[in-house]
Amino acid sequence: MRKSIAIPIVFVLMMWIINVIQFLSNIDFGSLGIQPRHIDSLIGIITAPLIHGNWKHLISNSLPLLILGSILFVSYPKTARKVWILIYILTGILVWLFARGNSYHIGASGIIYGLASFLFFSGFFRMDIKAIAIASGVAIFYGGMVWGILPLEKGVSWESHLLGGIVGLGLSFLFRNQYRDTLIVEDESVQEKQKNFDAFLEQRSERRVNE
Repeated sequence: MRKSIAIPIVFVLMMWIINVIQFLSNIDFGSLGIQPRHIDSLIGIITAPLIHGNWKHLISNSLPLLILGSILFVSYPKTARKVWILIYILTGILVWLFARGNSYHIGASGIIYGLASFLFFSGFFRMDIKAIAIASGVAIFYGGMVWGILPLEKGVSWESHLLGGIVGLGLSFLFRNQYRDTLIVEDESVQEKQKNFDAFLEQRSERRVNE
């Protein structure tokens, strides 16, 4: 669990280190963001989530990323790494393909929306107590994020929010049965043990009759 939680922690630390370097060097790293449909901006799919426009932008993204990322890795350890990587890459690709092309899109908010969406909709698709409880918590504490998918605030990449949310929704459906196979195997194992025990009792009963 500690190794898993380390992933969102290290990612946030990288965000802060890069922003400190940007501040101290007085160099704008915004060109490392995603400029949609520009071939030379494909690198932004990897670098854009690490770049932030100012301290307020960085701080507002850091805590949700830590919280939601930790919940993901603790609650769904079998799929967490796949989900994290896919949200990261697919959101960037979709932003590059479909977002406004006259600006650079930077920041980790697309990943945050992807994580929140995955945790929320997993409650609907899995329908187990743990998943529903997590979904309820996300809805209570981060339900207001839904307004971020609308173009209400100038200078905000609402496309990243919307596309990240769509990716999270899709992944929650894709991985909805990830744990059911394990449960089925466990059930079959229990059934097999029960059959063996019943056979043992029958054998003992037959021996007693013969005696």
